[in-house]
Amino acid sequence: MKVILVESVAKVGEPGETVEVADGYARNYLIPKRLAVPADQASVKQLAHRKREIERQQAKRLQQAEHMAERLDATLVTVRAKAGEAGRLYGSVTPTDIAQELENQHGVAIDRHNIELPDAIKVLGEHEAIVRVGPEKRVRLRVVVEAPQEEKPEESETGQEVEPEGAP
Repeated sequence: MKVILVESVAKVGEPGETVEVADGYARNYLIPKRLAVPADQASVKQLAHRKREIERQQAKRLQQAEHMAERLDATLVTVRAKAGEAGRLYGSVTPTDIAQELENQHGVAIDRHNIELPDAIKVLGEHEAIVRVGPEKRVRLRVVVEAPQEEKPEESETGQEVEPEGAP
């Protein structure tokens, strides 16, 4: 069956392309999920208009990806994680941790699935992550892992330690 793709479908094609697929695949998957429309005369006429719309959307996404890449290019993200005496972390720093800290520190919302770690981050120090900001655009992100600062007990004006309120 000939269909016109509305969305990008892996191993099938890109939006706006007319492709030949199995009848069952088109009827049971592509068309119900609105990933494609049947390639009849009416939809072929709409294809030209749809292609212009798709090109405009892709240009907008590319511009947003370039803007995001500029923002992230020289960005340093600090993640605090508990570590032992030798600097080994109790666990590891995940893309979710990096995404949360990136949003908290810089106001940039990135999906955790778009953050790639070449190696697992299991020690304190500076590391590198790769952020996918577009289909073909990747940016290096510096990640510094630090141990959390321990709270020091408050001191009174006389120089003696003060018990926190509610402590036995």
